[in-house]
Amino acid sequence: MKISGRVWVFPDNVDTDAITPAKYFDKPGELRNHILETFDKTFPKEVQPGDVIVAGKNFGCGSSRETAPDVFPPLKVGVIVAESFGRIFYRNSVAIGLPILECPEVSKAFEKGQQMEVDLEEATVKNLTTGKTIQGKKLPPMLLNIIKGGGQIKLLKKEFKAAAKKK
Repeated sequence: MKISGRVWVFPDNVDTDAITPAKYFDKPGELRNHILETFDKTFPKEVQPGDVIVAGKNFGCGSSRETAPDVFPPLKVGVIVAESFGRIFYRNSVAIGLPILECPEVSKAFEKGQQMEVDLEEATVKNLTTGKTIQGKKLPPMLLNIIKGGGQIKLLKKEFKAAAKKK
């Protein structure tokens, strides 16, 4: 499973409140216009389908706010590659099928606007602009299967349908 796109870079400790600011929850349609604006005011306006996010340590730390990973699939963000993730953000991302990968030192290997290619199965991250490739941490096969299947719910529905056809 290879994913490539234009890079957006974020620092260490981007918490779920910065990803999806609570002050916009009661304003329908406004949340999308404020995603990650604390760190990059241009992101909500300029992010394009297929873009990728590179971050430092502890991306998605903080509360268990499910809106944090949920905002990326509608934006069609291709993958989030971080040095590490907040535990609950990581779990929620896998559950919805959002491609994520932990990769030490990734935030030092990219600048905003460069091009990246990620091979999720091999856990390799290549900077297509500089040619440098770095090794990430391989996802366990079960988690990779969930991401490939589009998330837990989609995967379970598919498995139930297949089981029903066998009866």
